[in-house]
Amino acid sequence: MSQYLIDTNVLSEPLRPKPNSDVIAKIQLNFSEIAIASVTWHEILFGCYRLQPSKKRSKIEEYLQNLVLQSFPIVDYDAQAAEWQALERSRLTKIGKPPAFADGQIAAIAKTNDLVLVTNNVSDFENFENLQVENWFEN
Repeated sequence: MSQYLIDTNVLSEPLRPKPNSDVIAKIQLNFSEIAIASVTWHEILFGCYRLQPSKKRSKIEEYLQNLVLQSFPIVDYDAQAAEWQALERSRLTKIGKPPAFADGQIAAIAKTNDLVLVTNNVSDFENFENLQVENWFEN
């Protein structure tokens, strides 16, 4: 069963020329407890499909199809997540801190599925109430 919902920047880290060793170690340690949001799946596919056909794109497609899709459950944005996001978006907008829509969806998926959101963009998620966030890029 999943415990962590990894954000796009964590999911794509193994593809970097010099991946962060702390992140890679955490992914390996928690491999069986990792899930991704349907929104994250969209974001990483969109980034891949924007690339021209190349060795780089082929490498990314292979990683996504043969490792990510085969290893990590994809958690959908559902009615419960939509309601949580609407409440939080409304609250944050009223106090002058409207969140990015996709970040709100990812936060909602994490919160409504009782998952810890793992991201390097902690500041994008800091205003959401009662959302558990970890940064595996820091020791």
